[in-house]
Amino acid sequence: MMHHEPRAGQDPYVKDTVSLIASDKVEGTAVYGADGKRIGSIARILLEKKGGRVAYAVLSFGGFLGIGDDYYPLPWEKLHYDEELDGYRIDLTKDQISGAPRYKDIDDDSFYSAKDKSVYDYYGVPPYWM
Repeated sequence: MMHHEPRAGQDPYVKDTVSLIASDKVEGTAVYGADGKRIGSIARILLEKKGGRVAYAVLSFGGFLGIGDDYYPLPWEKLHYDEELDGYRIDLTKDQISGAPRYKDIDDDSFYSAKDKSVYDYYGVPPYWM
């Protein structure tokens, strides 16, 4: 695995293992579509408080230099880490994701408070709480 300098806000002393990665190292990681093109990056990871399962990875794109981005909650199961790209791949294109449920404000919790099944329905995977 290649060595990378930590991104801003990352703790350089947190070590990854073969199967584990720190959340601050996931945030900011690039996401690539089925066509191999860069779509955007992971803005945040949302974890279930009691069970610890990953509820969503939030993909951001659409703005300019992070201003005006839209935020797309993705089921974690849709992302697959690609060591060659040092990023995540998803089996959809940017155009397909553009039609997914999204929100404009990173602090909008409407997708999470009601366990919005529409996100999981859009991506065709069972919700994390089932």
